[in-house]
Amino acid sequence: MSMVEVTQVTKKYDGGFEALKGVDLTIEDGEILALLGPNGAGKTTLISIICGLVTPSGGQLRVGGHDVVTDYRETRRLVGLVPQEINLEPFEKVLNTVRFSRGLFGLKRNDALIEDVLRRLSLWDKRDTPIRALSGGMKRRVLIAKALAHEPKVLFLDEPTAGVDVELRRDMWEIVADLKARGTTIILTTHYIEEAEAIADRIGVINRGRILLVEDKQSLMTRLGRKELRISLDAPLGALPPSLDGRGLELQDGGHMLVHRYDSTAERSGIARLMADLAAEGIAVRDVATRQSSLEEIFVNMVHNEEDAA
Repeated sequence: MSMVEVTQVTKKYDGGFEALKGVDLTIEDGEILALLGPNGAGKTTLISIICGLVTPSGGQLRVGGHDVVTDYRETRRLVGLVPQEINLEPFEKVLNTVRFSRGLFGLKRNDALIEDVLRRLSLWDKRDTPIRALSGGMKRRVLIAKALAHEPKVLFLDEPTAGVDVELRRDMWEIVADLKARGTTIILTTHYIEEAEAIADRIGVINRGRILLVEDKQSLMTRLGRKELRISLDAPLGALPPSLDGRGLELQDGGHMLVHRYDSTAERSGIARLMADLAAEGIAVRDVATRQSSLEEIFVNMVHNEEDAA
């Protein structure tokens, strides 16, 4: 079932700037979609439109089958948003801050639910603490608690771990995994690409207001990722022997390392032949290791290729 459907959505601001240019995107119920893109790509604009904070210039958006524009109240109840900016009342206590968010949606008080949310986010012991006394990481947890207070079906996390240390970032990943296990659909924007690689089911890439692709994370990394065979040599080579020319090989580390890049989806990698040719040339191998392209490398290459073609 599709939880979010975006069809040919555009956004043009006064002055003529087009933030979104005919965006099509479908987000399935219960999945985690990571939306990647450089600064100014349109990520936050798209999220703001789906959440009803910004009006689209054209196209249609539906959340849970409801039109974002004509069924604004219904779709807004289905959506929770954790923004980039920490905008909290500094002198209010944590518990009251989260309770108040639930009341904004006209929902009855539910102390048991609020307690559960705060406990899951390790905030229960801080419930009577003023916001101003919390660390930056804890304030981000409060933002998530506020977004969950009205029991949304869809949760948007806009750079949720910006400025958070590595340990707390991994804690946030566990929180996201728990939310997914409870059936929440999650859309994540992040500059930490290892974050998307760690927790997302599908990856979407947006640049210059257009969606470049949306694909299952594993199939994307298999399709676009390349593997690298790194061969450590016993003795350095000053140059490649003529028999190895034209094979896409590269000498590194002062001739001590031979690097062979190959397509991981190809029927033949050429590794067996390469090793045989090295032996035939009398080149002694000390160690062999493989390395696969990271999602970050794939993303950077994709954005650069798109910009070069523009």
